Amino acid sequence: MSYMLFVDESGQDLRKSPYEVLAGIAIEDRDLWNLICRVQDAELEFFGRRVSDGLLELKGKKLLKHKTFRQAAQMDPMPVERRRDLARALLEDGASGTREQITALAQAKLAFVSHLLALCGQFRVKAFASIVDRDAPRPEGDFLRKDYAYLFERYFYF
Repeated sequence: MSYMLFVDESGQDLRKSPYEVLAGIAIEDRDLWNLICRVQDAELEFFGRRVSDGLLELKGKKLLKHKTFRQAAQMDPMPVERRRDLARALLEDGASGTREQITALAQAKLAFVSHLLALCGQFRVKAFASIVDRDAPRPEGDFLRKDYAYLFERYFYF
């Protein structure tokens, strides 16, 4: 069995973040394509279109802003079909949108993320992270930092 790893880092610029983060997910290669297809289906189900085909990216930072929660709560939960139609209209127009469209898109984002987490569980996706103070000592030479090495040594015994 082999795994596909998706890894990303944050805080490497040593500017605003007090920490450097290495995080990612691992999924068995036999499950990867099925998960990708299900995520794309979910985009259609929740947004009425592929969000990732446009200018938007499906990033947690963008989907789960504080503003998203506030906007989602400004009206009662909408029926799924109505929410999807309003969210699609806002995404396609790209304009500021009505209060109802903004609420629908925010509710769709939260429902989409919840669905994605369920899909990750269904496809046995493993998540990992290493968080290190940005002032931690760095190795001399061309070596992998200890926190990275530790993460990879300890974590990847699925």
